[in-house]
Amino acid sequence: MRTDTLGAFLKNRRDRISPDAAGLRSYGTVRRVPGLRREELAMLAGVSVGYYTRLEQGQSGTASPQVLDALARSLRLDATESAHLHNLAHRSGLSCLEEPDPESLAPRASVLLSALGESVPAIVLGRRGDILAWNRAGHALASGHLPFGAPVDAATRPSTARMFFLDPRQRELYRNWEELARIHIGYLRLTSGRYPSDATLARLIGELSMHSPDFARLWATGEVADCTTGPMLLKHPTLGNIDVDYQVWLQPDSPDHRLEVYTPRDDAARAALAAL
Repeated sequence: MRTDTLGAFLKNRRDRISPDAAGLRSYGTVRRVPGLRREELAMLAGVSVGYYTRLEQGQSGTASPQVLDALARSLRLDATESAHLHNLAHRSGLSCLEEPDPESLAPRASVLLSALGESVPAIVLGRRGDILAWNRAGHALASGHLPFGAPVDAATRPSTARMFFLDPRQRELYRNWEELARIHIGYLRLTSGRYPSDATLARLIGELSMHSPDFARLWATGEVADCTTGPMLLKHPTLGNIDVDYQVWLQPDSPDHRLEVYTPRDDAARAALAAL
């Protein structure tokens, strides 16, 4: 079963939640399924078993927001997972991929990046994780082996997803690679739910699935997550170990563009960043 459909996502989350966690009594009986049965989830959400079964099989059309909210509550989904559930339901009638226009740097994001100067390493990411711009500190911290001018041309823009899973030098950079890889995967899945007709995004996911066993393994888990803030533990080729936090800032008029800044977690990291 594909992992990017409403039915696959529902089944994945249904398999993950136990009857006890969902508020059902199991009475110690031996169960043949790892999580909730279809009829149990249907009962918790207040829908018929037949209707829920058709949802998983992709035969029911677009479910109402009320039904989706009830399913999200029953499955104990967080806000990001709930949003993804709604996105998947609303894309059920879409079947054709479309070629999107090349992304261009949003003016406000450009102004904000310039205002940071070189005191704070920063990059601007597009919806698929392409690097649209960076300051010299951000370039030196995250991808110093690439040309500084690479983001200017859409044809040469670095892709953080490709670098993360296909570039050995980038993989060696992160001491918490597995943790960050799951976040990359989760955000790509969230984006794919928001933009189901994006042919460039579909090709990216297919390419990574074909050429990276780690990507294929993690993509198959069905994880979905937003990218907001967290630790990034680096093994920098010239500065050694640096522990920073990444923080993502969004602009309301260009929500697809994320300004990602890196701040030190300790005095050693502060000194290392100053050396950049």
